[in-house]
Amino acid sequence: MRVGAKTGKLWGRGWPVPREPSADEDGEAVDALRITRSVRRADLKAVGEVRRALRELMRHRCRTDAAEVAELLITELVTNALVHTDRGAEVHASLAATRLRVEVRDYASRRPRPYVPTADGTHGRGLVLVQALADDWGVDALALGSGKVVWFELDARHDAGPA
Repeated sequence: MRVGAKTGKLWGRGWPVPREPSADEDGEAVDALRITRSVRRADLKAVGEVRRALRELMRHRCRTDAAEVAELLITELVTNALVHTDRGAEVHASLAATRLRVEVRDYASRRPRPYVPTADGTHGRGLVLVQALADDWGVDALALGSGKVVWFELDARHDAGPA
């Protein structure tokens, strides 16, 4: 499933080369479910829309706790992109087999740095949360002047039920 942005833009221009598709237990390629969104500059209302789209993607396919963590982390990354850059962001999430990957592209080339905020501070916890809760995360620089992609991955296996 591929969902286009409100603007009708097709996804892909300027995006890093896609990684190999996930494989199931038998080594067969698994098609990923995807969402994409373009978020306009300073459109903080769009953060909720992106979070809801991710929730729908993961609904009935993933552990409840993984979906909650994913919603928190995508909220942090999209908010960071909108607050700390002068342009909008492109959001891409894919769920293949048991792995969720979320990528948020912005157009600023400076790399984000996690830091521990002061005790009375209300800002600065986003990347610390990503670092603590994601199974893997990172920042990929794009071509000079094209920005960067901040991404995270989570193990999103479906609830196994009572043990």
